[in-house]
Amino acid sequence: MTGGTGQAGDEAAGGIAAAGGIAAAAGTGAGAFDRLLHLGDVVVDVVLDVPALPERGGDVLAERSETTPGGGFNVMAAAARQGLRVRYAGAHGGGPFGALARAGLAGAGIEILQPPKAGLDTGFVVAVVDAGGERTFLTSRGAEATLTAGDLAGVAAGPRDAVYLSGYGLVHPSNRDALTDWLGRLGDDTVVFFDPGPLAALIPAAVLDPVLARSDWVTGNARESALLTGRPDPADAARALALRAGRRGVLVRTGPAGCLIGHRDRDPVTVPGFRVDVVDTNGAGDAHTGTFIATLAAGAGEVAAARAANAAAALSVTRRGPATAPTAAELAAFLAAR
Repeated sequence: MTGGTGQAGDEAAGGIAAAGGIAAAAGTGAGAFDRLLHLGDVVVDVVLDVPALPERGGDVLAERSETTPGGGFNVMAAAARQGLRVRYAGAHGGGPFGALARAGLAGAGIEILQPPKAGLDTGFVVAVVDAGGERTFLTSRGAEATLTAGDLAGVAAGPRDAVYLSGYGLVHPSNRDALTDWLGRLGDDTVVFFDPGPLAALIPAAVLDPVLARSDWVTGNARESALLTGRPDPADAARALALRAGRRGVLVRTGPAGCLIGHRDRDPVTVPGFRVDVVDTNGAGDAHTGTFIATLAAGAGEVAAARAANAAAALSVTRRGPATAPTAAELAAFLAAR
């Protein structure tokens, strides 16, 4: 499959070499940043694979279960697997779920900036995945929802850091106040990525609008983009969102179809996806976002980065579990074969 037409198509076809060599290029100064400072929320995912969701008041036996780090961990792991250095500045708890989250972060080579929150454990998400690979979430908040301005007082973005924010953090009152205060003091040259997430409609407009305006890239799926714009068509949503967000652009994920890149001064560019046999869609959007960020850091153009992200998401849905983004070698091999 090819990318868009004209200049965008040329970039997707010819610029993908940069996406295939992400691990080698990361940290060389090829892009505008070479490290990611993540201010989202790491939780623990309790994953249940079921044949179908039960009826209201019913029950169903899970065919498989897994307890693993999730939430913001998935984006960071995806970026780290492409060679990007990552630091986690969010809150985490001192209980068993917090220990599991920290072990996952350490195993992925992600630097943890905050000490554990005494007396609190990290929250968890019950992720129910049906036979078609679709996932449904139920979230219980924990220490990750208690971030304060004091926690962030010693956290500063370096000169070549990019910053990642999640809409989940803006839903929690404590995190919301701390993050908006911190973002207001951030230098204008720092690249900011914002993922509104599935709870985007719960973020107060007085908080959401300034974050959208300050973000360089806003990335979300078609449902989230529709929530933010009132436009059910992804292309229309990309156009509308680009008018109020994304100093560099917006990215709307459209599942197997790929994604759209929107800019306020021109029509959205379609970047096609890849056909695969879907096993589990849990974490696919996070794999997409983390890979897109890492590929931009390596110096690729936005269409090439989006194509690499589409490929990472395609590989992710062929595997069970939330943090299933490919390594740089796996991604390069997948793209080279197409």
